[in-house]
Amino acid sequence: MKSSIDLPDSLPVFPLSNVLLLPRSRLPLHVFEPRYLAMLDDALKTPQRLIGMVQPNEVPGRSGHRLHAIGCAGRVTQFSETEDGRYMVTLTGKSRFRVQNEIEGFTPYRRCGVTWDGFDLDLGQTEQDVQFNRKKFMALLTRYFESLDLATDWETMKEADDELLINSLSMMLDFAPEDKQALLEAPSLSTRRETLVTLIEYSMRGGDSQGLLQ
Repeated sequence: MKSSIDLPDSLPVFPLSNVLLLPRSRLPLHVFEPRYLAMLDDALKTPQRLIGMVQPNEVPGRSGHRLHAIGCAGRVTQFSETEDGRYMVTLTGKSRFRVQNEIEGFTPYRRCGVTWDGFDLDLGQTEQDVQFNRKKFMALLTRYFESLDLATDWETMKEADDELLINSLSMMLDFAPEDKQALLEAPSLSTRRETLVTLIEYSMRGGDSQGLLQ
């Protein structure tokens, strides 16, 4: 198993609200702002090709562009350039990290000093959820999708392993940013699944999930 020793102690960060990346999951991105085009160019010159995805932490009554303490680094595994100079990129989640400080410098994008301590599971094999009742979960998910009139490829979902299913839903379902952060920070796959179920059930009861898990 790879260790955090193999990972850098600083990262370029891409702060996007309501966007989640999880270890071993894939996130497509459309990059077009000049500062993030520069960030991608610089990341591609490094051996790890890592970019840190982290949500802004908007604190009511406080100014400044704060970041949440925990994000997830993704390795650039696919990219293509359009004729007008934009990039279509896929990041594959490598590991979560904790922001230690923001690095002042001359890059047009933000960089942070980070630590990978506490996220060893992210660098291992696919996580298992031994308490996962897939039949019950899929029944709940079916009702949820029907209530929102959403379509999906049910056969692919049924065939996906536990981690891929839970992480993909955590990334793609429309929850409030703070709830997305709670899904990211869940210490294990089973905890993330429990959080996901709570959010789905709350939404189906007609509640607004904003701030539910703060």
